[in-house]
Amino acid sequence: MDGQHESTTRLIPRMPAPVLRIPLVEGGEWDLRDQIVSDFTLIAFYRGLHCPICSRYVAELDSSVPRFDTLGTKTFCVSMDSLERARAAKQDWKLAHLPLGFGLSVRTALEWGLFLSAGMGSTAAGIEEPAVFTEPAIFIIKSNGELYYSSVQTMPFARPDLTALADAIDLVKRRNYPARGNFLPELPHLAPD
Repeated sequence: MDGQHESTTRLIPRMPAPVLRIPLVEGGEWDLRDQIVSDFTLIAFYRGLHCPICSRYVAELDSSVPRFDTLGTKTFCVSMDSLERARAAKQDWKLAHLPLGFGLSVRTALEWGLFLSAGMGSTAAGIEEPAVFTEPAIFIIKSNGELYYSSVQTMPFARPDLTALADAIDLVKRRNYPARGNFLPELPHLAPD
C-alpha cells in the first residue's frame, strides 16, 4: 500500500458506526454491537506501544474509567499492535480498568476514518515503530449504534482532555443534547472549466 490510493471514510454524526470486533489482550473479543447496555461507548484508538504520549494518555484514560462508568459510558482502547506489544503496553502502562484490544486491521482503520502512518525507526522511548499504525482518535457511540462525537487526529499531540470529555458527557445526558456536525448541504453542480 503506497498510501496514496487507499481511501478513508468520513464518519458523520447520527449515522451508524462501522463494525468493530477486536480481540482483547485479556482474552475473548470486544464487539461494539455488545455495548448497547450503556448510554455511550467511548472508543480510543492509540498509536501503539512505541508512543510515549500514548502511554500517558491511555494511562489517564484507564484511571478515568470509573468516572466514565458512573456516566453510563463504557470505554475501550485499541491499536494495530500485535498481542505481544499490546500485552507489554497493558503491563508497562499499569492498565487496570481499560479493556485493551489489539490487531486492528488497515481496512477497519480506514472504515473508521483513521489516519495511518508508516514506521520510521525507533521512537524517543527506544521502541521500534511498527511498519504501519494509526494516529489517535476518540469516538463516542450512542447505545443505538450511532456516532455521537469524534476527534480524529493526524499527529499524537494535543488530544482531547478526558476530564472535559467526561464533563461534556454529563452535560449531554442532563440536557439531552443532540449530536452535531451532521448537516450535509447539497452543493450545486460545478461545471468543468
